[in-house]
Amino acid sequence: MLDLTFLGETFVTLIGGIPLTLQLTALSVVSGGVLAFVLALMRSSRNPFLDVPARFYIFAFRGTPLLVQIFIIYYGLSQFPALRQSVLWPFLREAYWCAAIALALNTAAYSAEVIRGGLNAVPAGQIEAARSFGMTRALAFRRIIMPLALRQMLPAYSNEIILMVKATALASTITLMEITGIAAKLISQSYRPVEVFVCAGAIYLALNFVIARIFSKLQYALTPEKREAPATASGNRIEEARHV
Repeated sequence: MLDLTFLGETFVTLIGGIPLTLQLTALSVVSGGVLAFVLALMRSSRNPFLDVPARFYIFAFRGTPLLVQIFIIYYGLSQFPALRQSVLWPFLREAYWCAAIALALNTAAYSAEVIRGGLNAVPAGQIEAARSFGMTRALAFRRIIMPLALRQMLPAYSNEIILMVKATALASTITLMEITGIAAKLISQSYRPVEVFVCAGAIYLALNFVIARIFSKLQYALTPEKREAPATASGNRIEEARHV
């Protein structure tokens, strides 16, 4: 039988890892999102000097495991004396920053393709209409292209953020005590992996449920036709009732 007392104590202990998990997620998503936007623009460019490096970056980070990338940054960069003597070393010697950098670089590769897909999904007629009204390229991008692309890419980007929440579990391999790191410590002390991982899984599930709901509300707010559909349907029913 499951020990409910142990489950409750484990759950409370694992909650202490939520702030670090959310910090790593937020830092990697924000910094990775900025890099992803630049990469998406480079991929959309017809200039091979911009397109080819972006293609290689995306291929390299999508084609290798995130765990390997974390190990290369945390263990591998310290092998270069120039880095150990640079101003970056105070950051690169810390497990927290190594994990955040690896997560950001990884999510940037995936997010760049999501953003590029959203930009390519904007109808050409919308762009031509903006130009016919005399909008500059920058103004059309800010007022027409980007809002439409955001609506297109939001579902896929929400999935990427959920994946990043789960990916933070790999930070435990370099001694960070987020949810999975604390779970591993509890297992080594109690030898009860089932109960501990059930609690950890429940916490990840709750976090991702909240994120999914936030993005669902955001997508609803950015899609006028979804908000107007119920009102239009009720209006049609009223009109039908009037003609009866």
